[in-house]
Amino acid sequence: MQRLQTRPQFQAVLAGATVARTKHFALHRNALDAMNAQTVPAKTHAAPELFPVRDTWVGAMVPKRWAKRAVTRNAIKRQIYTVSADFLPLYPQAAWVVRLRRDFSRKEFTSASSEALKQAVRSEVTALMQAGAPAA
Repeated sequence: MQRLQTRPQFQAVLAGATVARTKHFALHRNALDAMNAQTVPAKTHAAPELFPVRDTWVGAMVPKRWAKRAVTRNAIKRQIYTVSADFLPLYPQAAWVVRLRRDFSRKEFTSASSEALKQAVRSEVTALMQAGAPAA
């Protein structure tokens, strides 16, 4: 599994289809072939491809808008990457982004990084990945 790291990589995946949604998250997917073909700029001769390795690429997008504290954003990202690694065999080689699209209630989860928050994120991301898995 490769991790998305650059802004153009995330933008290319978000331009693809939304595969699944839950209360707080959305799962986006885009095929590697389509993205690498579209990213050759006219100005440069040897532009690097967005996805040089043919593998499953995963990114976690947790905006400050929905998770104000860095501790919370990092905890959510860790849970996303951990759960997505478990689902890796089910997914084809493509680029995937799990995006937080709504905040977790600060009244319900008072601590910035509690075990209850981590468990809630883990269970919802698991449901998201199951819903987004391609039919066998």
